[in-house]
Amino acid sequence: MEENQSTQNQQHHLPPDKLQMNKPAPYGTSSSKRAFCTFLTIFLLLIGVTLLVLWLVYRPHKPHFTVVGVAVYGLNTTSPPLLSATLQFNVRIKNPNRRVSVYYDRFSAFVSYKNQAITPQVMLPPLFLEKHSQVSLSPVLGGTAVPVSVEVSNGLMVDEAYGVVGLKLVFLGRLRWKAGAIKTAHYGFYGKCDVLIGLKKGYVGQVPLLGNPPCNIDI
Repeated sequence: MEENQSTQNQQHHLPPDKLQMNKPAPYGTSSSKRAFCTFLTIFLLLIGVTLLVLWLVYRPHKPHFTVVGVAVYGLNTTSPPLLSATLQFNVRIKNPNRRVSVYYDRFSAFVSYKNQAITPQVMLPPLFLEKHSQVSLSPVLGGTAVPVSVEVSNGLMVDEAYGVVGLKLVFLGRLRWKAGAIKTAHYGFYGKCDVLIGLKKGYVGQVPLLGNPPCNIDI
């Protein structure tokens, strides 16, 4: 009896935090946590698999830009450091996606020679291409003199005398993809179309394309 009373007295004199630690954990707490963690893991895995499947089904491919015609209405290199050029490009733009449409916003273009602009940057109308469709553009670029280096001015005169001129048509803009009712955020894109034309000094009108590989598009 004395030993029991002594044990009870020791328990009564334990600090409150020690008494709390000696209490058994509520039944089912650990199993509830495990069930919640399992549910959360499965839920996140299902979301990841769903997003992966949607990406594989609807992943957009880059648009295809191709220059199919060029006309030169003016190219004056006789007043350096200013150069005046007026050119018209016939460009075919194709959306290769069968499930995704494309919006082209803030669309602009200019022409460069030896990596220097020889026309001002011109804003083009916004475009919307349906799934697996294409459209043709015929923008007229230039008409206003721009300052260029002596290298550009002399290079154009030499190329005209030779009868072959290499130009670069550059596109800048922002696009969005549309799949069903979902529209993506804007993506910046940069298009570079290298063209080689047959041009003699003083010629005006449609010029032959000597080389027009598909344009390089970066998004």
